[in-house]
Amino acid sequence: MLADSSAYSGFSVDDLDAARRFYEETLGLRTSPLGMDGLMRLELGGGGFVLVYAKDDHSPATFTVLNFPVPDVEKAVDELTARGVRFERYENPPTDEMGIMRAGGPLIAWFTDPAGNVFSVIDED
Repeated sequence: MLADSSAYSGFSVDDLDAARRFYEETLGLRTSPLGMDGLMRLELGGGGFVLVYAKDDHSPATFTVLNFPVPDVEKAVDELTARGVRFERYENPPTDEMGIMRAGGPLIAWFTDPAGNVFSVIDED
């Protein structure tokens, strides 16, 4: 039954309008309203989507909620930084001055949306 379901994930934000502006204007993604206040679809490649919903007592997740595989992490970081995205710096796992983790595994760099949810760009290989 569930194996054939078109499953999707979701996460909350504290300000749906601020999130929509960030996703569309800064990240260049598409969103669409769902016909009910406080809900929108964040459109992803391949026809997938994520449900984004407003929550008054929103607390950002302490983990990455959305990963964007890219062919060149350094280029993605440069382009997103030019658009105003600030990449996180961590000691563990260690990130460099660009915010890229290079200590084993795929290259990855983390950033947050206006609600504090953690996203990443990650090497697609």
